[in-house]
Amino acid sequence: MKILIVSQYFYPELFRVNDLAAGMKERGHEVTVLTGLPNYPKGKIYEGYGFFKNLESEYQGIKIIRSWLIPRGNSGGIRLMLNYLSFALFSSIWGIIKLRGKYDIIFVHEVSPIFVGIPALVMKWRFRAPVFFWILDLWPESLTAAGNITSPAILKPVKMVVRFVYKYSDKLLVASQAFRPSVLSFQVPTDKLYYLPNWSEATALPDKTTDFQYASLIPEGFKIMFAGNVGESQDFPAILDAAEKLKEYKSIKWLIIGSGRRVEWIKNEIAARGLADNFLLLGQYPLELMGGFVNHADVMLVTLKKDPIFALTVPAKLQAYMAWGKPVLTMLDGECSRIVKEAGAGLVANSGDAERLARNILEMYRMSETERAETGKNALKYYKENFDRNLLLDQLETLFAQELERT
Repeated sequence: MKILIVSQYFYPELFRVNDLAAGMKERGHEVTVLTGLPNYPKGKIYEGYGFFKNLESEYQGIKIIRSWLIPRGNSGGIRLMLNYLSFALFSSIWGIIKLRGKYDIIFVHEVSPIFVGIPALVMKWRFRAPVFFWILDLWPESLTAAGNITSPAILKPVKMVVRFVYKYSDKLLVASQAFRPSVLSFQVPTDKLYYLPNWSEATALPDKTTDFQYASLIPEGFKIMFAGNVGESQDFPAILDAAEKLKEYKSIKWLIIGSGRRVEWIKNEIAARGLADNFLLLGQYPLELMGGFVNHADVMLVTLKKDPIFALTVPAKLQAYMAWGKPVLTMLDGECSRIVKEAGAGLVANSGDAERLARNILEMYRMSETERAETGKNALKYYKENFDRNLLLDQLETLFAQELERT
């Protein structure tokens, strides 16, 4: 099959779509990606790229066509909306100009914004190919949750775009079962809706070698590891509240791997609360090194602040944590905690419940290594049965083939 992937984000930006594209290429399909100039998460166009520089390239044999866009900047509301809309506009034009031949499938990676569906539908008109729209973020709910936007003047036209994209996409794939009611509220036929959760990339699996190059950075003690975006949505105030309740336990160490807008604030709070002996902010590392860090962790942490949209969300890091065979601690509502409980993969707390998180940490801390290892085995077993990469790519490939047979 000739597959066109439309995604505002792609390598060298770190998103699951990179691995999806590579997986389809591994299976013998011809893959092209229509994407934007890389600028996530720092808001500046990456070195080596520009409006007239490196607009066509390859990644693992995948052809990449990049369109112009206005960079995110500091991710303020107006600038972010300009980023979203500029990609939708320029990629629609650029796709018509630069893409040639015929495509069998158009696959859309939608982590935000919903406007990524516009160039995909333009390409559907251009190539007469079915569109598979992978919903990893619900709109307009995400605008309200992440941007505090409640104005009907904004939400109404956004809902119109959502309805348009859902209506004219041929298949809608949801990354969380809890997304179904929201999508169906747009009068989407149930037979158009499928479940496609995230998985963990093979390059991020645990590194069991003893010569991990950054091992010297990791302290002794009981290590709670958080990996990923360090932003507003992850509710670091509540994480720090839980850490403060456990301040006297000097052997409990919090390791933060990642970057984001809250890093400087966290550093200041750590100092103000006297938590310097408990916290270690390691910064951001390439995905292929994550397994080495995780191999030294005792338990992994996933959190989101309290909001209805986040209760429906399953952060992609959960699948990675489970694939790593590590116990999981949650501090978030809804679907993600439900999965952890169902799998017997760890201990759960509601969003913002620092008291419960602290108690759960102590419970995990007091477990024997054997008990924690059994919890990690439960996580890995559930991952293999529900989120395995090959299993999910098989399902997606089957959906593609069925759609082509139908048409």
